[in-house]
This record gives sequence, structure tokens and C-alpha cells, in this order.
Amino acid sequence: MPSFLTDAMPLTPSWWDIGARIALTVVAGGLIGLDRERGGHAAGFRTTILVALAACLAMIQANLLLSTDGKTFSYFTQMDVLRFPLGVLTGVGFIGGGAILRRGDTMTGVTTAATMWFMTVVGLCFGGGQVVIGMIATVVAFIVLSPMKRLDNWLRCERKATLVIYGSSSAIPDLSDVLEPLECSALFGSVKRTEDGRMGTTFELRWLAKDPDASARAILAAVSDAHEVAEFSMQSTTT
Repeated sequence: MPSFLTDAMPLTPSWWDIGARIALTVVAGGLIGLDRERGGHAAGFRTTILVALAACLAMIQANLLLSTDGKTFSYFTQMDVLRFPLGVLTGVGFIGGGAILRRGDTMTGVTTAATMWFMTVVGLCFGGGQVVIGMIATVVAFIVLSPMKRLDNWLRCERKATLVIYGSSSAIPDLSDVLEPLECSALFGSVKRTEDGRMGTTFELRWLAKDPDASARAILAAVSDAHEVAEFSMQSTTT
């Protein structure tokens, strides 16, 4: 077995070791990046490679600085070279924070931010010579992001929406007959005036469904047949 697969962060890595670490990092970043690019996410092919490569190079630099040649004992008490890759890992948090967007109750970019952080750790593994760990982590990440994504579409997850119905403040509309056939529950919120000056009753709807859009349309159509709807909006979507 090649030495770069078994040696953990040697004090004097060869150019072959360094080249292998960089190449494997590019392959790992490209594999995960292609999946993100295909999904149309902001951090795609090139971004994922660059994030992983930056972490890898930081760890290689730290590895080279660990060499004991020409250094006294006091040198190691004054300089902690591992702070360098740690700073890179912290800096990626700012990139991840910029990828997360919140619009009202809808949040996007959470998975993208987590992917960037994860690929930084993978790059640190390759850069530090833990090649086997990096390869295993890359395969696991690809499985989580690609094949296991189908599990999200298969599972019936809880969906939430805010519903506002026009009506008087003296009587709260009964939605049970309309929503029970759709396996949807309604929690009363409040009675207040809508933007057009009319009285409206607010409900929080909850139901289980695989397809949030199709189920929401079915619920909206059923409620609209029995009541005058002022507002209907989905809540808490994360990707």
C-alpha cells in the first residue's frame, strides 16, 4: 500500500504526498460540487472545490511547518501551526452564513452552508495526510446529498401554513368538516382586521404530506369552496 495512504501527517512529506493530497481533494470537491451544481445551488462545482482545496493547502502548510529541521525546542512553545487550518475552518463559517437566506418563515441555503463546512473538514483530512478518512467522508457525503435526498421526497413530513378567512369577530369559522378529509388540523390564532379593513380569522394549518405544493393547493381549494380566503401562506421551508 502506498505510504501516503498509511502515514498520518509525516514531518517531511514528499512532493508525491503533497500532489496526491491535492489531487484527491480536487476529486472529492468535484464529486460533491457536481451534485450541488446539478441541483442549481449557489455553491456549486467550482465553489466546493475551492473551499476544500483551501482547507487542504492550509493543512499542508501546517504540515510543512511541523518539520523539526533547524528548529529549537523553544520554537514549538512559541508557535502553534495548527491554528492556521483552524482559522480557515472558522472563516468558512462566514461563507456558510452568506449562503443562508431567510424570507419571512422560509429559510434556504442551510444544506449548502453545511456542505461547505463539511468539505472544509474533508480538505483538512486530505491535507493532513488522513487520506482514507477523507475518502470515506467524501463517499458518505455523496450518499447523504444524492441518493438519500430521495428519502426526503418519499417521507410524509409535517407541513405548516397560515390561513386567514374573512368573517365577523363574533363567530369563529369551523374548518373541521373541510380539513378532516384531507388529514389537516387547524389551530385558531387570532381575529384581526386585514389590510383591506375587513375582519379576518387567522389559523395555523398542519398536515402530513410528501408533496407540499400539491397538498397545499388541495387544502386551499377545499377551504375556498366553503369560505372566503383572505390569505394563505406556507411556513418554515428549509433547504
